[in-house]
Amino acid sequence: MLQRAAEWMQHSLHITEWAPDYDTDHLGADAVAGLTVGVMLIPQAMAYAVIAGMPPIYGLYASLVPPLIYPFFGTSRQLAMGPTALDMLILAAGLSAFANVGSASYLTLALIVTAMVGAMQIAMGAMQLGFVANLLSRPVITGLTSAAALIIGFSQLGNLLGIELGGSQYVHVILWQAAHQLSNVHMLSLGIGATGIVFLVLIPKWNRMIPEALIVVALATAASYVFAFESQGVEVVGTIPKGLPAPSLPDLGLGDLRTLLPAALTLALVQFMKNVSLGRVFATRHRYTIDANRELVGMGASNLVGAFFSAIPASGSFSRSAVNDQAGAKTPLANWFTAGVIALTLLFLTPLFYYLPMPILAAIIMVAGFGLIDVDEVVELFRARRRDGAIALFTAVCVLFIGIQEGILLGIGASVVAVLYRISRPNVAELGHVPGTRLYRDRERFEQAVRIKNIMVLRVDAAFSFANAEYFKDFILEKSEKEGRTVDVVVVDGTSINDLDTTAIEALESTVETLEEQGIELHFTGLIGPVREVVRRSGLYYLLGEEKFHMEPHDAVVQVLQRWDEEDGGERVERYFAKTAPQKKEATPTAS
Repeated sequence: MLQRAAEWMQHSLHITEWAPDYDTDHLGADAVAGLTVGVMLIPQAMAYAVIAGMPPIYGLYASLVPPLIYPFFGTSRQLAMGPTALDMLILAAGLSAFANVGSASYLTLALIVTAMVGAMQIAMGAMQLGFVANLLSRPVITGLTSAAALIIGFSQLGNLLGIELGGSQYVHVILWQAAHQLSNVHMLSLGIGATGIVFLVLIPKWNRMIPEALIVVALATAASYVFAFESQGVEVVGTIPKGLPAPSLPDLGLGDLRTLLPAALTLALVQFMKNVSLGRVFATRHRYTIDANRELVGMGASNLVGAFFSAIPASGSFSRSAVNDQAGAKTPLANWFTAGVIALTLLFLTPLFYYLPMPILAAIIMVAGFGLIDVDEVVELFRARRRDGAIALFTAVCVLFIGIQEGILLGIGASVVAVLYRISRPNVAELGHVPGTRLYRDRERFEQAVRIKNIMVLRVDAAFSFANAEYFKDFILEKSEKEGRTVDVVVVDGTSINDLDTTAIEALESTVETLEEQGIELHFTGLIGPVREVVRRSGLYYLLGEEKFHMEPHDAVVQVLQRWDEEDGGERVERYFAKTAPQKKEATPTAS
């Protein structure tokens, strides 16, 4: 057992694959990228901790240990680890129902959730469950991100306006509370926050490599000290503990584990989906591959170890990873240099943040939050497939008005229902013969494809299962009745049928009997090996008979036409083969 665990751990240590080739060129590039991201992360980390209802220092703790652990296991070379706005929003939603924001129990529960998230991710990676990321489809992630962006942005309305608003994850509740307190707005706080927003928006348009958040934080803190904003009613960050976090064991309780399980599971899945999606973007750009199971272990180890050093959940950041890539990161080791910047900040710079105005942190959060809204992505979903756009919109509405965890679950449920609906209504195409060939093509897409008299050729573009067996049966009967033409034979091209369950077998047997009562034969062609074996082991093979199974539609049509010719002395086969003969092209005159 221990040997297996050691082998698995050795396999999961991705650092052993790239470290032997590490050289000074990699070191220089990673150092520049890591230092750039570290400078950017300082104000972001403190701001994101506020979203979770935690003191700003916990955001710095989450930016120290997880980036040190991830490079040992992670397979993405450009991913920048640390706290993210979406993670903090999910954490706050999961904790607020069980403890008062800012209380000692709230802080303890946050660390417990972090440890649970890490343990779950490691367990999922060990069990090779990387495929579970598919539960969170692109429309669900798009809807979640867009709704979360609004919640993240408006959650800081109180800090921006300098008023007290009750904590809520519902945008309409926040806006209603703010509307009732407009007379209490602190104008200086609003002015500071609005100025910060203007700078945060304009600086990147001038130069994207400038750490706009750090510039704004530095200027605002200096102004706060010089003009004594605190004495004028502006809330400031206050005292931030100095020094590195000491290792400690989260106070785990069995009751807490059960209570926090939904939040931890939601966070584990969302983090994983974000990391893999983001990692694949850079992997494609730089031509390497991402291992989903190793990513689970890398994130899990980062969170689990981080929980013992007072870190809240950390994962890959979209914005910081993009900066990491632009700055030239070559390996995950860039995260170590980022952690180095955070360590120096914790050791020497935290007293400088005492006078940092809270409206500036609110401005940073609002700009980052609203920046997550991607209207183009939603429009693209509607354009590509209206159903996916509807799922994204449904998920967003549920997240906004019902709750974050509930919205995610409902979005996943909507995706599953959509998949089941699509499976239950598979594409069944009527095929026609293409003159001059032995080919059969979809009549709706190929104008030259023509029907064979009294023979209907169909192609089912799905697996046969309990979900669509009855639909297929009804389709054959309704199509022959609606078109008002005589159908004596139905040929099913089974090349696209990749699975067949017992319910579908039973429905097909019923279909055969129903069709026989109406004098219609059923033939199958092109069944792949596994499906053919299921048919052979079932009663369907003996019910139809060996002569009803063929290699391709052409073979089935020829056999049927030959039998009919033998019965009435017709010349159907001869005419059919005349149509399958290659059509002669008229000679075109050539220049002499």
